[in-house]
Amino acid sequence: MRQVRVISEDGQQLGIMLTEEAQDAARQAGLDLIEVSPNAQPPVCKIGDYGRLKYEQSKKDKDARRKQKNWELKEVKLRPKIETHDYETKARMAERLLMDGGKVKVTIMFRGREITYANFGRRLLDRMVVDMAPIATVEREPRLEGKNMFMILAPRAVPTGPPKFSSLSAKLKEPTSA
Repeated sequence: MRQVRVISEDGQQLGIMLTEEAQDAARQAGLDLIEVSPNAQPPVCKIGDYGRLKYEQSKKDKDARRKQKNWELKEVKLRPKIETHDYETKARMAERLLMDGGKVKVTIMFRGREITYANFGRRLLDRMVVDMAPIATVEREPRLEGKNMFMILAPRAVPTGPPKFSSLSAKLKEPTSA
């Protein structure tokens, strides 16, 4: 015969009783006997509606998942011989992704013999770090793996200044009065 500590539906302690007695008390109330703390001495059980308990637990889990910060890793791919305008377009995209709160993986793809000029790729990634400095920090330093060189940028909690390229595009779109 196993004994359990029983708590009523409204939270009052009913005391220590045999498991069968606790199950009978739960059945008389039209509810279930739910084991709350199996490791306690004696184990703690509560009289309540098991379906409602599961529902409330799923609601709590859903709320916790919603409040959890999800980091999305997006990728911006570059080539070592990229032109200035194309670089600015890619940097603007990286800026937008960082401003949305996601992490950005900046990848330089080398083809064929371009890999012998890995320092061009390194300079490009260093330029990206300088341009993104007000809104991002380097989470993973530039690294060469196979024919790709990459680094990961994470958004700053508090930006140290305005984004470099978003403000540039806003200036270009403003109509000039003649």
